[in-house]
Amino acid sequence: MFTLGILTISDKGSQGERADESSIVIREVLGAYDVQVVKYGIVPDEAELISAKIVEWADKESIDLILTTGGTGLSPRDVTPEATLAVLDRSAPGFVEAMRAESLKKTAKAMLSRAVAGIRGGSLIINLPGSPRAVRECLEVILPVLPHAIEVLRGEVGECGER
Repeated sequence: MFTLGILTISDKGSQGERADESSIVIREVLGAYDVQVVKYGIVPDEAELISAKIVEWADKESIDLILTTGGTGLSPRDVTPEATLAVLDRSAPGFVEAMRAESLKKTAKAMLSRAVAGIRGGSLIINLPGSPRAVRECLEVILPVLPHAIEVLRGEVGECGER
């Protein structure tokens, strides 16, 4: 079992002007796994607010997995990758490389994603797109390795995957 924080980044969502469908998809997809959603939030596309929430959830709440959704494109307001990079201890690019590669099989627009992934303390942070469909597709790519990644971060398994 691992803990999960879902952070939606959306100007309109934070003002109640748009329903947060992406977080519903995250809960739905991860519902088949032994995951406990312990934190959920919506913040506007403001780097300081995004970074602060990630730091709070990683450092104070010790959440195993923090998934962000939204703010990863080319729009001037899309600052999620920069906000995430600012607070990471180490990067974990394989997650976004795999998501982007698989997404490119469905749409050339996947090239526009600037998502990042990495580690802060014992938390794995992964940026997901804002589109519910893209969130589902990206999660399906990384789901097989998430439990093992959390076990490695916790020190429960060695580098070779042996307990």
